[in-house]
Amino acid sequence: MSDSTRPAPRRPGSAALALIGEPVPADDPADASPHSFPDGGTWRTEVPSVEGPEALATVLKESSRLDVPIHRISQGSGVWMLTDDEITEMTGACAERDIELCLFTGPRGTWDIGAATRTDSRGGGLRARGHDGLAGCVEDAVRATELGVRCLLVADEGVLWTLHRLRERGVLPADTTFKVSALVGPVNPASYAVWERLGADSINIPSDLSFDQLTEIRRAGRAPMDLYIEAPDDLGGYVRMYDTGELIRRGAPVYLKFGLSKAPGIYPYGAHLRDVTLDTARERVRRGRLVLDLLARHGADGGMSPLGSRLPGELRRFPAGPVS
Repeated sequence: MSDSTRPAPRRPGSAALALIGEPVPADDPADASPHSFPDGGTWRTEVPSVEGPEALATVLKESSRLDVPIHRISQGSGVWMLTDDEITEMTGACAERDIELCLFTGPRGTWDIGAATRTDSRGGGLRARGHDGLAGCVEDAVRATELGVRCLLVADEGVLWTLHRLRERGVLPADTTFKVSALVGPVNPASYAVWERLGADSINIPSDLSFDQLTEIRRAGRAPMDLYIEAPDDLGGYVRMYDTGELIRRGAPVYLKFGLSKAPGIYPYGAHLRDVTLDTARERVRRGRLVLDLLARHGADGGMSPLGSRLPGELRRFPAGPVS
């Protein structure tokens, strides 16, 4: 059945509530996003926190067992925490399944020697500190793309703008995409538009935003949204499975991220965290199956991009200008 002939998705509990005189309020057509991916799809999937080849193999095996389609795999510890052989193994495994691999760039403030991130104000956050922090992120980006990685995670406006200009100059491959981290994601329309213009190809939106706030942000920019359907505890631990259909309707195009609450932190990853990393990788895929099953029950599962799709389409940018 094509998307054009599908019946309209039903809202959770709508039929049962109508029987007792509690009908679900009608959707406002004006809230629906007018945008989609270049392939016509409105949503793709992402499994985050896949920290190395062994975790990746676990995710791929579990996704086959549970029939969970995956468009993107992302990692949070950073390029610098992986050897060349590990990166090559991950790019090869993802290429075999036509899945995009996204690795985090470089040093960040939370692991630096600066004290501000450890104060109550958390000043500085994940941003790259000083010239050396920026240079480390650039080094990671160049190394990763030379090894075949074509998606990079960033958590700093200056790093993003620098990498975008390097992409424009041909230092980084033209088909490299940049994804903005959930830990610095914008919470208003103006900041979303700025991130897109700085070079972002997909932007994490905090999971605690209301539907109306999501609609406001979508009206300000075209870049795909990355949305944790279940957020890790350090991002609030929200579980929004029943909201998924409406998140797609308002936020399209979106990446549905299958995160995990009530799970220990695993960044930066090492063998000392092996068991919990593999266990949580498995469970993230299972959470994805739950989300997809829920969408199917509500008739809201139409519009998934074809597997292998990765580019965001035409986006708005600030002029890169000449090299100074």
